[in-house]
Amino acid sequence: MRRLLYVAFGAALIGGAVFWVLTRPATLSADALAGLQGDAARGEAVFHAGGCASCHSAPGAEGDAQLVLAGGQTFPSAFGTFVAPNISNDAQAGIGAWSAQDLGSAMMHGTSPKGAHYYPAFPYAAYGHVALQDVVDLRVFLATLPADATPSRDHDIGFPFTIRRGLGLWKLAFVRSDWVVACDLTPVETRGRYLAEALGHCAECHTPRNVLGGLDRSRWLAGGPDPSGKGTIPNITPAKLQWSESEIVEYLTSGFTPDYDSAGGHMAHVVGNFAQLPDADRAAVAAYLKKVPAEN
Repeated sequence: MRRLLYVAFGAALIGGAVFWVLTRPATLSADALAGLQGDAARGEAVFHAGGCASCHSAPGAEGDAQLVLAGGQTFPSAFGTFVAPNISNDAQAGIGAWSAQDLGSAMMHGTSPKGAHYYPAFPYAAYGHVALQDVVDLRVFLATLPADATPSRDHDIGFPFTIRRGLGLWKLAFVRSDWVVACDLTPVETRGRYLAEALGHCAECHTPRNVLGGLDRSRWLAGGPDPSGKGTIPNITPAKLQWSESEIVEYLTSGFTPDYDSAGGHMAHVVGNFAQLPDADRAAVAAYLKKVPAEN
């Protein structure tokens, strides 16, 4: 019996060590951003393409108030309600003290400056594809925005989801480094893929998820239930979205559909963001959507 206890204890120690190693939060390497210089004008385009204000502005903010990234918007899910944090330029309440390295580790690895896993309500699974130059440019632009001292609110989630270390296993299972649409693409389609799969993180809403919250990549952009439990998010693969490329561009510019309907809810924010990008970027996203495998 004593021998069995020793074996069980040893197995538990080994298992715990393996778990600790596998779930270790990753960060950018120390020299990842070496030699890169940020540009605020380029960073502003990254900011809009990434939809930063759509999630991190205060609830109900409009106009220039959306540039005050005080946080506070809530995002219900099957795992609880997540609350967007303050990412304003305030050094205590926001990210004013962050370096570009800190921002890169957060966006691309889902790891905080203190070495903790972020919940995937923050779309680092998509942002992991973001170019390092864009990270540096975004950090410079964020530093030009107002500071706000509003404290970030805690997420409203229960055990066991409060154990952040376990998110390391979630990342191992569901965060991928490859592109989904990997067929031969033109330069325009490649740009559209970057905007849609990385910065714009379209799949975070438009791709169905499994019971653990991982994206079902076999049904990329095929729509599914709204995480809030209210309504559905549409299928935007060619099987259902049969608009022409010019009609898609018009929708991403004005919010109006070919049937004279208009974007609502969170999609209205997405349109507002894409409308501030160059025409060529909206055309690139439209071209990309035509290359996505059709899923009914």
